[in-house]
Order: sequence, then structure tokens, then C-alpha cells
Amino acid sequence: MIPFFGEILSLTVAISWTATALAADEASKRLGSLTVNVIRMLLSLLMLALTLWIFSGSPYPLYADAKTWFWLALSGFVGYVFGDYCLFNSYVIIGSRSGQLFMTLSPLVAAVAGWAFLGEALGLKSIAAMAVTLSGIAISIITRNSSSGKFTLKLPLKGILFGIGAGIGQGGGLVLSKIGLNAYEACVPADAPASFQAMMPFASTFIRAVIGGIGFIALMAMTKSFGKLRAGLKDRRAMSLVTLATITGPFIGVSLSLMAVQYTQAGIASTLMALTPAFIILPYSLIYKQKISFKEVIGTIVSLVGVAMFFL
Repeated sequence: MIPFFGEILSLTVAISWTATALAADEASKRLGSLTVNVIRMLLSLLMLALTLWIFSGSPYPLYADAKTWFWLALSGFVGYVFGDYCLFNSYVIIGSRSGQLFMTLSPLVAAVAGWAFLGEALGLKSIAAMAVTLSGIAISIITRNSSSGKFTLKLPLKGILFGIGAGIGQGGGLVLSKIGLNAYEACVPADAPASFQAMMPFASTFIRAVIGGIGFIALMAMTKSFGKLRAGLKDRRAMSLVTLATITGPFIGVSLSLMAVQYTQAGIASTLMALTPAFIILPYSLIYKQKISFKEVIGTIVSLVGVAMFFL
């Protein structure tokens, strides 16, 4: 076994999600967030179905009962339809570097949702972690006007609200996924093949992606924007970016994150995988030729310290 294999996998996940954010950033600006999410959900469904078929013999989730479908469907709606819609719109308005900063809100939201829905403890350590995370975000997005002395937002309010929505969606979706997985495990027969047991997270992700795809297509129908989808499918540059965002995000990213927790402590894995906001600073600045301010770096570091406090 390679030394620190789980830690290496966790860092690889953070790098993979950095690539996802950068690819989705440009793709969303070319096609719009809704078009990107529709294509991404459909591609992820194909990849997940193929994976399930190869490793469990069925391209769709086996044994899932109505309760499992309900909780995982709700998770897909909150995490994908609401969360990813907000996240990709934040990329369009404030860019992936700033948009990813708000994803550090996810552990905060997950802690509160876990307390509300699962009865999980919410101790002083978690409350302190929330305060540190929020302080880091505030450092990054609030500036003081040199002439008036008043504090103002560095980023457009609409982009900030989308970023907050993205953090809420991911954190809430995570807790709902946990409820759904617990329900799934309870209904799988004891004599189910071992290969299926290993594929359960992928089967659960498939259910979430089904609801995500339906939700985004419904939004596209409501906004009458299928013309953008047809145009997007003809844009080779955009399609290559969406494909990259799908492979590095819901496919490789999820797979490696599940593997990482098998080889190291969940808290260590979660903290290392949360480093995407730090990893994205340099490549984003190079690609878009933006200067990195010392204040933004400090704000990101403080936010990540808050994330680490949740897990370590």
C-alpha cells in the first residue's frame, strides 16, 4: 500500500474539483448555467449507468424502495437543481474563484441540517467553526471605502446570493443524501451481491442525477430555452468543457472521494477535499489575468480553517 494513499486521493479530489470549477466557469459563460447543467446531468447519467452495468450487472439502481427514492430524489432537487443552479450562476456573475469560496458554507449548513433532521449534536466547536468560516468569507467579500470609510461589498449582491444558495444546496443535499443512503442500506437484502454493495453510492448518485436532469429540463421548458440547448450541443469548445466538468466532477470526483474515506479518516479526507477554494486561486488568476490580493488569500485561508474545525 502506498503511504498516505487516502490523503493523496483526497488531494486528487480537490484538484479534480478545481478542474470542474474552471471548466464549468467558462462553459456557463458561453452557454448559460441552465444549459450546462442539463447537458452535465445527462452525461453523468450515461456514465453512472455504464459504471453500474459493468460492476453490478444492471444499468439502473436495484432494490431501491419508495422511501429511498423519496429521500434521494429530495437530495437531488436540493443539491443539484437548487444548489448547482445557484453555483453555476455564481460562476457567471462572480467567477469560479469567488463562487468556490461560498462552498465553504456547506459544512455549516450540513451541521445545522444534521442537527435539525438527524438529531446530531451541534456543540460549541461546531458553532466556533461556523463563526470562523463566516469571518473568512466576510474578509474576502467586504472592503472599506477609502474616502467615505464605509464598508461595502466587493462583489455583486446577486452573485453573493447565488454563492450562498450554492453552499446551502450542497450542505442540505449532503444531509438528505445521508438519510437516503441509510434508507437504501435498510432495504437491500442480505444476500445481495457484494459487487452491488460496493456500487450503492453510485446507484444513489444515479437517482439524484435522474431528479437533477428532470428538474433542469423542467426549468428549461418553463423558460423556453431549448434553443440554447440545441446551440450548445453544436458548440464544440463548450461541449468539451462540459464533458470535462462532468468527468472530473460527479464521475471521477465522487468516485475518488468515496475511495479516499476507505483509506484515511473521514475528517482528514473531508478537510483535504475542501481545499478547492485555495487550489483555484492561482490557475484562475493566470487564466483570467486577475491579480491575487493578500486580503482574498487570508479570507480563503480563514474560511478553510473554519472548515477544518468541523472535522478535526
